[in-house]
Amino acid sequence: MAVTSWAANTAFSVGDIRHATVQQATGLFFQCAVAGTSASTEPSWPTDVGSTIVDGGVTWTAISSVYEELLKLAPSAVIELFELRLDNSLHGSSDIYRFHNGMSRNNVNIQANVVFNSQEYVRLPIAADGFEYSNTGTLPRPTLTVSNLDGTMTILLALVNATTAGNDLGGAEVRRIRTLKKYLDDINFRFDDTAITQDGDTLITQSGDTFNFSRLGNPSGVADPHAEFPQERWFIDRKANESRNSVTFELSSKFDLAGQKLPKRQIIANVCQWIYKSSECGYNPAVGPGKQIDGVTYKRFDVNNEGVTNDAEDVCGKRVGSCKCRFGDNAELPFGSFPGCLLYTSPSPRD
Repeated sequence: MAVTSWAANTAFSVGDIRHATVQQATGLFFQCAVAGTSASTEPSWPTDVGSTIVDGGVTWTAISSVYEELLKLAPSAVIELFELRLDNSLHGSSDIYRFHNGMSRNNVNIQANVVFNSQEYVRLPIAADGFEYSNTGTLPRPTLTVSNLDGTMTILLALVNATTAGNDLGGAEVRRIRTLKKYLDDINFRFDDTAITQDGDTLITQSGDTFNFSRLGNPSGVADPHAEFPQERWFIDRKANESRNSVTFELSSKFDLAGQKLPKRQIIANVCQWIYKSSECGYNPAVGPGKQIDGVTYKRFDVNNEGVTNDAEDVCGKRVGSCKCRFGDNAELPFGSFPGCLLYTSPSPRD
C-alpha cells in the first residue's frame, strides 16, 4: 500500500507513516513515534534519517522511504533516472531532458521509456560512472557518456554555444534519481490480461500501448513518487570528449565547481600567515591595548616580543605570544594559523 501524505488536525497512531505534502529531494518518510493529533500547519520536516520533529501532539521520526525494501532477500530492482536541466542565462533555454539508460542496478533490462512521478524518462544509451565517494578526502568526478549516433547531442551543443560561445553545456545541472521498480507509476505495468505480445520485458497490448514490466514483476503495485533515494545533484564541469558516436561530460558537485581545495591555505601550527597590521591581522599600534613591561605600557614590540617605542622596530614575531603582547593574554586573538593541529600526533611505527 502506498504511503499517503500528512494531514492537518488528524489523529495518528504509533507506527503510522506519512510523507510531506510537497515532494522532497531527501527521499524520506516520517513515522509516528508518539501518538497524538497533528497541528493545523505542516511542520518543517527534517532532512536526516533518525531526526525527529514535533507536530502538535505527534512526534515524527524521519525514515528512509526505501530502506525496508532493500533489507528484503529479494528487493525490487533499483531504477536509475537522470535529468539534464539547462540554465537560461548560460544556455538560452530552461529545458529539462529526462532519460534513463535502459538497465537497472539489478540488471533488469528496460526496453521502453519509464514514467516516474508523472514524468517520462526516455530510454537513451548512456554510461554513468564514478558517483561513489571514497575515503581519500576528494570529491568524486563522475562522467556521463551520452549516445550521439543521431547527432542530437551535437545539435544541442551547437544551440547552447550560440548563446554562450564555448560553453558546451557547462554549468548545466544533472540530477541522478534512484527509486525502486515497484514504486514506478502505474502506467509502466500491465493491469489486465489483454497483452498479446511480449518483447523482452516490454509488453504490447491490443491497443498498441507498451508497458515496461509484466504484472508478475510488480505484485504489490504500490506506485509512489515520494519513494526514492536522496537525489544527487551534479553540474557539468566540462565536455571531456565528443565524437560521432558519443559525447562524454565530466561532472562535479556544487562544492567543487571552482576547483577549490579545503582548506584553501596550508595548515601551519605556530607561524601566523597574516601580514602584520593587515585587515586580517587587525592590529593598530596607535589604539592597541599593548602590554605593560616594568611599569611601562608598550604598544609596539620587536620580533622577540620586547617592547619598543618606534615604528621602525615594530616587527611581529608571528607567534601566539606576539598576538598576546598586542591584544592581551585573555583576548580573542586573530592568530592566522592553526596551533591546535599539533594537539594530536599519530603514533610512531614503534609504538
